Amino acid sequence: MTFTRTSIPDVIIIDPKVHGDERGYFVETFRADKFAEFAGFEVHFCQDNESASSYGVLRGLHYQLPPHAQSKLVRVIEGEVLDVAVDIRKGSPTFGKHVAVRLSGENKRQLFIPRGFAHGFVVLSEKCTFAYKVDNYYSPECDRGIAFNDPAIGIEWIVPEEALQLSAKDSTQPLLCDADLFEYGVDLYAPRGARA
Repeated sequence: MTFTRTSIPDVIIIDPKVHGDERGYFVETFRADKFAEFAGFEVHFCQDNESASSYGVLRGLHYQLPPHAQSKLVRVIEGEVLDVAVDIRKGSPTFGKHVAVRLSGENKRQLFIPRGFAHGFVVLSEKCTFAYKVDNYYSPECDRGIAFNDPAIGIEWIVPEEALQLSAKDSTQPLLCDADLFEYGVDLYAPRGARA
């Protein structure tokens, strides 16, 4: 697998190597040792999640605050999404900036979204199966969100606004300027070789 830093270096694209023949394919979707070597820290995933959605479903922008902040490693099993990570670390040189990457069952590309970022995606295909790993369990008390259409962030979701499908919760999230945020420079990970 290959690792590529995006325009926000803490957000990492992972392109697994696909081994295929007439019978089908095999792919390693995650290697903790290779990730730690590239990223410079270890991540300890504890839960896998999966969702099914149809065209225009937009989920996000979501995150959890410390002490239950989460990293995510996201991928698409079937279909295609535009996946977005937003830097919400106050004081960061890329605060309020975002990365948007197309993930699909065909390209098998993955996106690592670190702690300190909000995450969301919109479905571009007729249907989609979306899967992701997290390194902390869900905490209702720490669950937060930001408005998907905050002009200060300026995400181009590709799907026409009239075709978007949002939950009641995601339709009423606060703007970035009103949200609970992270502080830049606070180390949210154990150094490489240490236990989380």
